[in-house]
Amino acid sequence: MPAGRPARRSPRPRSRGALSLDSTRGRFDPARPRVLDETVFRDLLCREQKRADRSDRSFAVLIVEPQGTGGMAGMAIDALAAASRKTDIVGQLAGGIIGVLVPDVRASEAPRIRERFAARLREELGRRSNGETAVGPSIRVHVHPQPTEAQRDQSCRADPAVFPTRDSWRTIADASKRWLDIALSAALLILLSPLFLVIAALVKLRSRGPVIYAQTRIGQNLKPFTMLKFRTMYLDADHARHREFVSAFINAGRQACEPGAIPFFKLTGDPRITAIGHVLRRTSLDELPQLWNVLRGDMSLVGPRPALPYELEQYKPWHRRRVLDAKPGLTGLWQVTGRSRTTFDEMVRLDLQYAQRCSLWTDIKILLATPAAVISGRGAC
Repeated sequence: MPAGRPARRSPRPRSRGALSLDSTRGRFDPARPRVLDETVFRDLLCREQKRADRSDRSFAVLIVEPQGTGGMAGMAIDALAAASRKTDIVGQLAGGIIGVLVPDVRASEAPRIRERFAARLREELGRRSNGETAVGPSIRVHVHPQPTEAQRDQSCRADPAVFPTRDSWRTIADASKRWLDIALSAALLILLSPLFLVIAALVKLRSRGPVIYAQTRIGQNLKPFTMLKFRTMYLDADHARHREFVSAFINAGRQACEPGAIPFFKLTGDPRITAIGHVLRRTSLDELPQLWNVLRGDMSLVGPRPALPYELEQYKPWHRRRVLDAKPGLTGLWQVTGRSRTTFDEMVRLDLQYAQRCSLWTDIKILLATPAAVISGRGAC
C-alpha cells in the first residue's frame, strides 16, 4: 500500500435477519423493532416446529396482513412490532405478510391471544395515525401442533402461509407417482377381477354380511376417506378391544416389548375374525379392494398405512407427520421391512423416512419387494 494513503475500511457485514428495515424506503432504522427476513424466520419456524413435536409443547403464529401501501403499510409494521411482547418473534412471510411467533401457547388459548394482540395493535395504530384513517390489518392464527378435535375453532386451522403443504409445491415426481398409481391400479383391477369374484364368493358363503367392508380412515392432511377391504370379521363385531389395543400400543412406544420379544402392530388371536378372514389377512388379499381407493386418488400404491380416527387421537405431535407428509398407501416401507412386527414409533420413523426420500424409483423398489413380503408372511397376522 502506498505510504500516506489511508487504509480502506472493509464494509461491516450485516447480520442477516437482525436488522430493522424501513418498509417505505428500504433502509436500516436502528430505532425500529427488529423484523426478521423471510428465510431466517422460516428456518426459525421449522426449528420451533421440531422442538414442539418432540417436547409435546405448542406454539402459535399470528399471521398479519398489513393493509394499504407506502407510509400506511410501514406504519402498520411499526405498530405490529411495538404491539408484540418481548418473548414474541416478528418476521416476514411471503407476499408481504408478517408473522409473529408466540411460544408456549395451548390451542384453546389461541383465539384469546389473537383478540388481545388485535387490541394492542389497534391501540398502536391509533397512536401513529396522526388523524389519518388507519386501516386495521387482517389477523389469523395458526397453532402447532394442530388441534385434533373435530369441533376445533376455525381460526386455529393450518395456514399454508406458515407451513406450505405438499400440494403447494407439487413436483414432476408427484405427477409421475400419480400416473403410476392410475396405470397400475387400473391394470390390476382388470387382471385380478376373477380373483375378486372367488374371494367375494368365499366371504359370502362362510359368514353372513356384505362382502366389502367400508371403513373411515384418515388420509393426507388429515382428510378422512372411506377405505375398502374384503370383510374378514363377523357381522356387527365389537371394535372396543381393538381400540384399547391400539391405544396401549401407541402410548407404550418402544416399551411395548420385553427384551428379545417381537411386538405386533396387529391384534393377534382376534375372535372377531372369520376362518376365511384369517387366510385373507395373512396373505393381505383382504386389501385388494383398496386398488379402487388408489384409482380414485384417496390412496397411493406406496405410502404410510392409513390411520384410524381413534388411532389419530392417541398420536403424539411428531406422529402426525405421517398423515401430513405423504398420501396413505396400499404398501409401504414398513410393510416390506417388518410388516406388523415392529414398534409403533419405529413404524412412524419408517413412514417419515419414506416421505423425506419419496421418489418414483423408491416406489418401484418397494412395489417389487412387496410380493416377497406377502408370500413369506413375515410379520403378518
